[in-house]
Amino acid sequence: MNLAELTEYTRHLGTRAKTASALMAKAPAASKSQALKALARRLRDNTPALQIDNARDLERARAAGLAAPMVERLQLSPQTLETCAQGCEQLAAMPDIIGAIQGLQQQPSGIRVGRMRVPIGVFCMVYESRPNVTIEAASLSIKSGNACILRGGSEAMASNQALTALVQQALAEAGLPQDAVQLVQTTDRAAVGQLIAMPECVDLIIPRGGKGLIERISREARVPVIKHLDGNCHIYVDAPCDIAMAVQVADNAKTHKYSPCNASESLLVARPVAAEFLPKIGAIYATKGVEMRACPEALAILGAVTGAKLLPATEQDWSEEYLAPIISVKVLDGVDAAIAHINRYSSHHTDAILTMHHAHAQRFLREVDSASVLVNASTRFADGFEYGLGAEIGISTDKLHARGPVGIEGLTSLKYVVLGEGEIRH
Repeated sequence: MNLAELTEYTRHLGTRAKTASALMAKAPAASKSQALKALARRLRDNTPALQIDNARDLERARAAGLAAPMVERLQLSPQTLETCAQGCEQLAAMPDIIGAIQGLQQQPSGIRVGRMRVPIGVFCMVYESRPNVTIEAASLSIKSGNACILRGGSEAMASNQALTALVQQALAEAGLPQDAVQLVQTTDRAAVGQLIAMPECVDLIIPRGGKGLIERISREARVPVIKHLDGNCHIYVDAPCDIAMAVQVADNAKTHKYSPCNASESLLVARPVAAEFLPKIGAIYATKGVEMRACPEALAILGAVTGAKLLPATEQDWSEEYLAPIISVKVLDGVDAAIAHINRYSSHHTDAILTMHHAHAQRFLREVDSASVLVNASTRFADGFEYGLGAEIGISTDKLHARGPVGIEGLTSLKYVVLGEGEIRH
């Protein structure tokens, strides 16, 4: 497409989405639930066909030399599709919050004032790799009464086209507008520039991908943006702690999967437990091929671990999101130093403390400035499905509007409603 054609195309997408959003805002709860259940059924029924489409994307990605973490994110396994289907069903079973009035209170004048939960309208989701985001975004958009425009990465086009077709079939089955979920069918990157500069059609932009993409959209967008930035997540092993539990959690947080943004990238250890804890987790990391970039004190302890892949940590390592079998390791005095380190180097995504000390846990919860803060649990739980949100559209590291996993509420806003009986202001 030339520029004029691209402008016309994106404008057409936006206009259709705006029309659909008005219909979705007043859609009955039963119809939205019906669409979500139909989508879950179609995902299960079409799993073999979806994997064929996904295999085409994977083959092209490998041939193009796409990095291993990106290829991993691109894969649609039967387990991934089943998780998507369960997320749709979980959303369908949740109460419909649209139209709910909260905090209704009578004022001295006689009027009653409250706030009603309403859809945002139209949001545009810009994302890379992960085709499961297509289902997460679409299902949350349906449940929250919005319309969405999806712009996935070119590397996942075949998968995204197949998934969007199923979404539109489910919408039609429930009597809802198919334009409530649309996929940008061009891989031209200029389409993103058009969509983020259409405030008359698009109410919100949600970028989910590399740091460069998110920074560009944040800089150029003419509509509000919910950012999903780096996931430099920390595990802090406190003293005292259950060493066996800490080893299990630190292993899971790093090695369960390397590419998700909630995988742990930095391991902090309190000095009193370092000599006991580090050899045990170091042996596991060595077996799994995880490279440890450690401070001098940690290097001295880990040096005795057979087969350990060790490097001295640099200043950059403390703030790095590896998305790979690499972890930074540092020995600290205790909880004060851990909180200070995390607040300095963290991306404010997800950080966890492993401890048997209640006061330390409470301080960590209060003082660590991150979207999700965990006690005695893996950072891998920082996920909308695991949090009971049904699905998530991303994990916001912003502090305003939505923070942490963005579910239904994050795609809505509140408007004031006033109920009166003829009152006038004097």
